[in-house]
Amino acid sequence: MKQYKFILSGGGTGGHIYPAIAIANELKSRFPDAEILFVGANNKMEMQKVPQAGYKIKGLWIAGLQRRLTFDNTLFPIKLLSSLLKSRTIIAAFKPDVVIGTGGFASGPLLQIAGISGIPTVIQEQNSYPGITNKLLSKKASKICVAYENLERFFPKGKMILTGNPVRQDLIDIESKRTLAIQYFNLDSKKKTLLILGGSLGARRVNQLIEKELGNILTQNVQVIWQCGKLYLEDYKKYNAPNVQVVDFIERMDLVYAAADVIISRAGASSVSELCLVGKPVIFIPSPNVAEDHQTKNAQAIVDKKGALMLKESELDSQFSLVFEALLKDQGKQNQLSENIKQLAMPEATKQIVDEIVKLIK
Repeated sequence: MKQYKFILSGGGTGGHIYPAIAIANELKSRFPDAEILFVGANNKMEMQKVPQAGYKIKGLWIAGLQRRLTFDNTLFPIKLLSSLLKSRTIIAAFKPDVVIGTGGFASGPLLQIAGISGIPTVIQEQNSYPGITNKLLSKKASKICVAYENLERFFPKGKMILTGNPVRQDLIDIESKRTLAIQYFNLDSKKKTLLILGGSLGARRVNQLIEKELGNILTQNVQVIWQCGKLYLEDYKKYNAPNVQVVDFIERMDLVYAAADVIISRAGASSVSELCLVGKPVIFIPSPNVAEDHQTKNAQAIVDKKGALMLKESELDSQFSLVFEALLKDQGKQNQLSENIKQLAMPEATKQIVDEIVKLIK
Protein backbone atom coordinates (compact mmCIF):
# COMPACT_ATOMS: atom_id res chain seq x y z
CA MET A 1 0.00 0.00 0.00
CA LYS A 2 1.31 3.44 -0.94
CA GLN A 3 2.63 5.62 1.87
CA TYR A 4 0.71 8.87 1.53
CA LYS A 5 2.16 12.29 2.31
CA PHE A 6 0.15 15.32 3.40
CA ILE A 7 1.11 18.92 4.11
CA LEU A 8 -1.21 21.02 6.26
CA SER A 9 -1.00 24.73 6.84
CA GLY A 10 -3.04 26.77 9.27
CA GLY A 11 -2.00 29.23 11.89
CA GLY A 12 -1.87 32.60 13.55
CA THR A 13 -4.73 31.77 15.92
CA GLY A 14 -6.16 28.66 17.52
CA GLY A 15 -9.08 28.96 15.12
CA HIS A 16 -6.81 28.02 12.23
CA ILE A 17 -4.46 25.65 14.08
CA TYR A 18 -6.88 23.31 15.85
CA PRO A 19 -8.92 22.48 12.71
CA ALA A 20 -5.66 21.60 10.92
CA ILE A 21 -4.61 19.35 13.81
CA ALA A 22 -8.06 17.70 13.85
CA ILE A 23 -7.74 16.94 10.11
CA ALA A 24 -4.20 15.60 10.62
CA ASN A 25 -5.39 13.32 13.42
CA GLU A 26 -8.19 11.92 11.25
CA LEU A 27 -5.75 11.35 8.35
CA LYS A 28 -3.38 9.57 10.75
CA SER A 29 -6.17 7.34 12.05
CA ARG A 30 -7.03 6.26 8.49
CA PHE A 31 -3.47 6.05 7.20
CA PRO A 32 -1.21 5.16 10.16
CA ASP A 33 1.87 5.09 7.91
CA ALA A 34 1.18 8.49 6.36
CA GLU A 35 3.82 11.22 6.60
CA ILE A 36 2.35 14.51 7.77
CA LEU A 37 4.11 17.87 7.73
CA PHE A 38 2.80 21.24 8.86
CA VAL A 39 3.89 24.60 7.49
CA GLY A 40 3.30 27.70 9.59
CA ALA A 41 4.45 31.28 10.09
CA ASN A 42 7.62 31.86 12.10
CA ASN A 43 7.02 33.23 15.61
CA LYS A 44 3.29 32.40 15.55
CA MET A 45 1.55 30.07 17.99
CA GLU A 46 1.46 27.14 15.57
CA MET A 47 5.23 26.76 16.03
CA GLN A 48 4.50 25.59 19.60
CA LYS A 49 1.03 24.05 19.32
CA VAL A 50 1.74 21.75 16.37
CA PRO A 51 4.82 20.02 17.91
CA GLN A 52 2.81 19.64 21.14
CA ALA A 53 0.25 17.71 19.09
CA GLY A 54 3.02 15.42 17.83
CA TYR A 55 3.65 16.76 14.31
CA LYS A 56 6.66 18.30 12.55
CA ILE A 57 6.39 21.89 11.37
CA LYS A 58 8.43 24.17 9.14
CA GLY A 59 8.15 27.96 9.38
CA LEU A 60 7.84 30.63 6.70
CA TRP A 61 8.88 34.27 7.08
CA ILE A 62 5.42 35.65 6.43
CA ALA A 63 2.93 38.02 8.06
CA GLY A 64 -0.24 39.75 6.95
CA LEU A 65 -0.56 43.32 5.76
CA GLN A 66 -1.36 45.77 8.54
CA ARG A 67 -4.33 48.09 8.01
CA ARG A 68 -2.19 51.13 8.70
CA LEU A 69 1.12 52.18 7.17
CA THR A 70 3.90 50.42 9.06
CA PHE A 71 7.49 49.34 8.47
CA ASP A 72 6.29 45.71 8.39
CA ASN A 73 4.09 46.53 5.40
CA THR A 74 7.12 47.69 3.42
CA LEU A 75 8.68 44.26 4.08
CA PHE A 76 5.59 42.37 2.89
CA PRO A 77 6.70 41.85 -0.76
CA ILE A 78 10.09 40.51 0.42
CA LYS A 79 8.45 38.21 2.97
CA LEU A 80 5.99 36.95 0.35
CA LEU A 81 8.74 36.19 -2.16
CA SER A 82 10.79 34.46 0.54
CA SER A 83 7.77 32.35 1.56
CA LEU A 84 6.96 31.38 -2.03
CA LEU A 85 10.56 30.25 -2.60
CA LYS A 86 10.68 28.31 0.67
CA SER A 87 7.27 26.74 -0.07
CA ARG A 88 8.63 25.55 -3.41
CA THR A 89 11.66 24.01 -1.67
CA ILE A 90 9.46 22.28 0.96
CA ILE A 91 7.04 20.89 -1.63
CA ALA A 92 9.83 19.70 -3.94
CA ALA A 93 11.58 17.88 -1.08
CA PHE A 94 8.49 16.42 0.63
CA LYS A 95 6.47 15.54 -2.51
CA PRO A 96 2.98 15.65 -0.90
CA ASP A 97 -0.03 13.88 -2.37
CA VAL A 98 -2.37 16.64 -1.15
CA VAL A 99 -1.84 20.05 0.46
CA ILE A 100 -4.53 21.30 2.86
CA GLY A 101 -4.94 24.91 4.03
CA THR A 102 -7.08 25.94 7.00
CA GLY A 103 -6.26 29.65 6.88
CA GLY A 104 -3.58 31.90 8.27
CA PHE A 105 -0.71 33.73 6.61
CA ALA A 106 1.42 30.69 5.73
CA SER A 107 -1.30 28.82 3.84
CA GLY A 108 -1.38 31.42 1.04
CA PRO A 109 2.10 30.95 -0.48
CA LEU A 110 2.10 27.21 0.26
CA LEU A 111 -1.19 26.47 -1.53
CA GLN A 112 -0.26 28.82 -4.37
CA ILE A 113 2.95 26.86 -5.06
CA ALA A 114 1.15 23.50 -4.67
CA GLY A 115 -1.48 24.59 -7.20
CA ILE A 116 1.13 25.76 -9.70
CA SER A 117 2.98 22.45 -9.20
CA GLY A 118 -0.13 20.43 -10.08
CA ILE A 119 -0.58 19.02 -6.58
CA PRO A 120 -4.22 18.69 -5.41
CA THR A 121 -5.13 21.33 -2.82
CA VAL A 122 -8.00 21.54 -0.34
CA ILE A 123 -9.13 24.78 1.26
CA GLN A 124 -11.03 24.54 4.53
CA GLU A 125 -12.87 27.86 4.78
CA GLN A 126 -14.14 28.36 8.32
CA ASN A 127 -15.94 31.68 8.02
CA SER A 128 -19.23 32.84 6.57
CA TYR A 129 -17.29 35.56 4.75
CA PRO A 130 -13.98 34.35 3.24
CA GLY A 131 -10.79 36.38 3.34
CA ILE A 132 -9.04 37.59 0.21
CA THR A 133 -6.35 34.86 0.35
CA ASN A 134 -8.83 31.99 0.09
CA LYS A 135 -10.80 33.79 -2.62
CA LEU A 136 -7.62 33.97 -4.71
CA LEU A 137 -6.54 30.40 -3.89
CA SER A 138 -9.98 29.00 -4.76
CA LYS A 139 -9.33 29.44 -8.49
CA LYS A 140 -6.74 26.63 -8.43
CA ALA A 141 -8.07 24.61 -5.47
CA SER A 142 -9.30 21.07 -6.06
CA LYS A 143 -11.90 21.16 -3.28
CA ILE A 144 -13.24 23.87 -0.95
CA CYS A 145 -14.79 22.61 2.28
CA VAL A 146 -17.05 25.30 3.74
CA ALA A 147 -18.88 25.73 7.05
CA TYR A 148 -21.69 28.03 5.90
CA GLU A 149 -24.25 28.00 3.11
CA ASN A 150 -24.52 30.55 0.29
CA LEU A 151 -20.82 31.09 -0.47
CA GLU A 152 -21.33 30.74 -4.24
CA ARG A 153 -20.59 34.42 -4.71
CA PHE A 154 -17.05 33.85 -3.42
CA PHE A 155 -16.12 30.35 -4.62
CA PRO A 156 -16.72 28.16 -7.70
CA LYS A 157 -19.90 26.24 -6.88
CA GLY A 158 -18.67 22.96 -8.35
CA LYS A 159 -15.71 22.80 -5.97
CA MET A 160 -17.60 23.56 -2.75
CA ILE A 161 -18.71 20.97 -0.20
CA LEU A 162 -20.67 21.96 2.91
CA THR A 163 -18.90 20.09 5.72
CA GLY A 164 -18.83 22.41 8.72
CA ASN A 165 -15.70 23.15 10.75
CA PRO A 166 -13.59 20.49 12.48
CA VAL A 167 -14.33 20.45 16.21
CA ARG A 168 -12.88 18.65 19.20
CA GLN A 169 -14.55 15.25 19.39
CA ASP A 170 -14.60 15.37 23.20
CA LEU A 171 -17.32 18.04 22.98
CA ILE A 172 -19.91 15.70 21.51
CA ASP A 173 -21.43 14.46 24.79
CA ILE A 174 -20.69 17.11 27.40
CA GLU A 175 -23.94 16.68 29.35
CA SER A 176 -22.60 13.43 30.81
CA LYS A 177 -19.57 15.36 32.16
CA ARG A 178 -21.52 17.98 34.14
CA THR A 179 -20.87 16.52 37.60
CA LEU A 180 -17.19 15.96 36.87
CA ALA A 181 -16.92 19.51 35.46
CA ILE A 182 -18.39 21.12 38.59
CA GLN A 183 -15.88 19.19 40.72
CA TYR A 184 -12.96 19.95 38.39
CA PHE A 185 -13.51 23.71 38.55
CA ASN A 186 -14.59 23.60 42.21
CA LEU A 187 -17.94 25.21 41.46
CA ASP A 188 -21.14 25.57 43.48
CA SER A 189 -23.77 23.34 41.85
CA LYS A 190 -26.55 25.62 43.16
CA LYS A 191 -25.29 28.65 41.21
CA LYS A 192 -25.39 29.41 37.50
CA THR A 193 -21.97 29.50 35.85
CA LEU A 194 -21.08 32.24 33.38
CA LEU A 195 -18.22 31.34 31.01
CA ILE A 196 -16.40 34.19 29.25
CA LEU A 197 -14.26 33.30 26.24
CA GLY A 198 -12.01 35.86 24.57
CA GLY A 199 -10.06 33.53 22.29
CA SER A 200 -6.56 32.16 22.74
CA LEU A 201 -4.90 35.59 22.82
CA GLY A 202 -7.71 37.36 24.67
CA ALA A 203 -10.10 40.16 23.78
CA ARG A 204 -9.40 43.60 25.25
CA ARG A 205 -12.93 44.99 24.86
CA VAL A 206 -14.57 41.89 26.35
CA ASN A 207 -12.17 42.02 29.32
CA GLN A 208 -12.92 45.71 29.86
CA LEU A 209 -16.65 44.94 29.79
CA ILE A 210 -16.39 42.15 32.37
CA GLU A 211 -14.20 44.29 34.62
CA LYS A 212 -16.87 47.02 34.52
CA GLU A 213 -19.86 44.66 34.98
CA LEU A 214 -18.37 42.05 37.35
CA GLY A 215 -19.90 43.48 40.51
CA ASN A 216 -23.35 43.55 38.94
CA ILE A 217 -22.94 39.99 37.54
CA LEU A 218 -22.01 38.61 40.96
CA THR A 219 -25.11 40.14 42.62
CA GLN A 220 -27.23 37.78 40.51
CA ASN A 221 -26.05 34.60 42.23
CA VAL A 222 -23.68 33.78 39.37
CA GLN A 223 -20.16 32.32 39.44
CA VAL A 224 -17.71 33.24 36.71
CA ILE A 225 -14.97 31.47 34.74
CA TRP A 226 -13.21 34.27 32.87
CA GLN A 227 -10.74 33.28 30.17
CA CYS A 228 -9.01 36.60 29.63
CA GLY A 229 -6.19 35.42 27.29
CA LYS A 230 -2.45 35.28 27.82
CA LEU A 231 -1.95 38.92 26.80
CA TYR A 232 -4.16 40.15 29.65
CA LEU A 233 -3.68 37.80 32.60
CA GLU A 234 -1.44 40.18 34.53
CA ASP A 235 -4.09 42.92 34.23
CA TYR A 236 -7.04 40.86 35.42
CA LYS A 237 -5.81 38.10 37.75
CA LYS A 238 -6.46 40.47 40.68
CA TYR A 239 -10.18 39.68 40.24
CA ASN A 240 -9.74 36.05 41.32
CA ALA A 241 -12.17 35.46 44.19
CA PRO A 242 -14.38 32.67 45.61
CA ASN A 243 -16.90 33.09 42.76
CA VAL A 244 -14.49 34.30 40.05
CA GLN A 245 -11.78 32.25 38.30
CA VAL A 246 -9.57 34.30 35.97
CA VAL A 247 -7.41 32.17 33.63
CA ASP A 248 -5.36 32.83 30.53
CA PHE A 249 -6.03 29.49 28.83
CA ILE A 250 -8.35 26.52 29.44
CA GLU A 251 -6.99 23.04 28.72
CA ARG A 252 -10.20 21.11 29.43
CA MET A 253 -12.62 22.87 27.11
CA ASP A 254 -14.98 19.88 27.28
CA LEU A 255 -15.34 20.32 31.04
CA VAL A 256 -15.64 24.10 31.02
CA TYR A 257 -18.42 23.88 28.41
CA ALA A 258 -20.12 21.16 30.50
CA ALA A 259 -20.01 23.42 33.56
CA ALA A 260 -21.28 26.55 31.81
CA ASP A 261 -24.91 27.69 31.91
CA VAL A 262 -24.47 30.89 29.89
CA ILE A 263 -21.53 31.76 27.62
CA ILE A 264 -20.17 35.10 26.41
CA SER A 265 -17.85 34.61 23.45
CA ARG A 266 -16.12 36.15 20.49
CA ALA A 267 -17.39 34.79 17.16
CA GLY A 268 -14.36 33.25 15.51
CA ALA A 269 -15.35 30.43 13.19
CA SER A 270 -14.03 27.56 15.33
CA SER A 271 -15.62 28.98 18.47
CA VAL A 272 -18.98 29.30 16.72
CA SER A 273 -18.79 25.70 15.47
CA GLU A 274 -17.89 24.43 18.94
CA LEU A 275 -20.71 26.40 20.53
CA CYS A 276 -23.23 24.90 18.10
CA LEU A 277 -22.14 21.45 19.22
CA VAL A 278 -22.14 22.41 22.91
CA GLY A 279 -25.65 23.85 22.73
CA LYS A 280 -25.56 26.40 25.57
CA PRO A 281 -27.15 29.89 25.49
CA VAL A 282 -24.59 32.30 24.02
CA ILE A 283 -24.16 36.06 23.78
CA PHE A 284 -21.73 36.71 20.94
CA ILE A 285 -19.57 39.84 21.06
CA PRO A 286 -17.86 39.76 17.63
CA SER A 287 -14.49 41.39 17.17
CA PRO A 288 -14.77 44.29 14.70
CA ASN A 289 -10.98 44.21 14.18
CA VAL A 290 -10.81 41.26 11.78
CA ALA A 291 -10.72 41.08 8.00
CA GLU A 292 -14.06 41.81 6.30
CA ASP A 293 -15.72 41.92 9.78
CA HIS A 294 -16.22 38.17 9.41
CA GLN A 295 -16.92 37.57 13.11
CA THR A 296 -20.06 39.71 12.92
CA LYS A 297 -21.16 37.73 9.87
CA ASN A 298 -20.43 34.40 11.64
CA ALA A 299 -22.52 35.44 14.64
CA GLN A 300 -25.31 36.90 12.49
CA ALA A 301 -25.69 33.54 10.72
CA ILE A 302 -26.53 31.98 14.10
CA VAL A 303 -28.69 34.89 15.30
CA ASP A 304 -30.72 34.69 12.08
CA LYS A 305 -31.65 31.10 13.03
CA LYS A 306 -32.59 32.27 16.56
CA GLY A 307 -29.67 30.28 17.99
CA ALA A 308 -27.85 33.04 19.90
CA LEU A 309 -27.87 36.68 20.94
CA MET A 310 -25.36 39.22 19.65
CA LEU A 311 -24.08 42.53 20.96
CA LYS A 312 -21.73 44.68 18.91
CA GLU A 313 -18.89 46.34 20.80
CA SER A 314 -20.54 49.74 20.19
CA GLU A 315 -23.66 48.50 22.05
CA LEU A 316 -21.98 47.08 25.14
CA ASP A 317 -22.13 50.09 27.44
CA SER A 318 -25.81 50.74 26.81
CA GLN A 319 -27.15 47.22 26.26
CA PHE A 320 -25.07 44.56 28.00
CA SER A 321 -26.56 44.60 31.51
CA LEU A 322 -30.12 44.67 30.12
CA VAL A 323 -29.54 41.77 27.71
CA PHE A 324 -27.56 39.66 30.19
CA GLU A 325 -30.00 40.08 33.08
CA ALA A 326 -33.01 39.38 30.85
CA LEU A 327 -31.42 36.17 29.56
CA LEU A 328 -30.38 35.02 33.03
CA LYS A 329 -33.94 35.43 34.37
CA ASP A 330 -35.64 33.72 31.40
CA GLN A 331 -35.08 29.96 31.53
CA GLY A 332 -37.45 29.50 28.59
CA LYS A 333 -35.30 31.78 26.44
CA GLN A 334 -32.16 29.91 27.53
CA ASN A 335 -33.75 26.58 26.55
CA GLN A 336 -34.92 27.96 23.20
CA LEU A 337 -31.46 29.30 22.30
CA SER A 338 -29.89 25.97 23.31
CA GLU A 339 -32.23 23.93 21.15
CA ASN A 340 -31.88 26.21 18.13
CA ILE A 341 -28.08 26.43 18.17
CA LYS A 342 -27.80 22.62 18.51
CA GLN A 343 -29.70 22.26 15.23
CA LEU A 344 -26.81 24.03 13.46
CA ALA A 345 -24.07 21.66 14.69
CA MET A 346 -22.06 19.59 12.21
CA PRO A 347 -20.31 16.97 14.36
CA GLU A 348 -19.03 14.92 11.41
CA ALA A 349 -17.13 17.79 9.78
CA THR A 350 -13.62 16.39 10.24
CA LYS A 351 -14.55 13.01 8.77
CA GLN A 352 -16.33 14.62 5.82
CA ILE A 353 -13.34 16.85 5.06
CA VAL A 354 -10.99 13.86 5.14
CA ASP A 355 -13.42 11.93 2.89
CA GLU A 356 -12.94 14.71 0.31
CA ILE A 357 -9.14 14.61 0.71
CA VAL A 358 -9.16 10.82 0.23
CA LYS A 359 -11.12 11.17 -3.04
CA LEU A 360 -8.16 13.16 -4.43
CA ILE A 361 -5.63 10.37 -3.79
CA LYS A 362 -7.64 7.30 -4.73
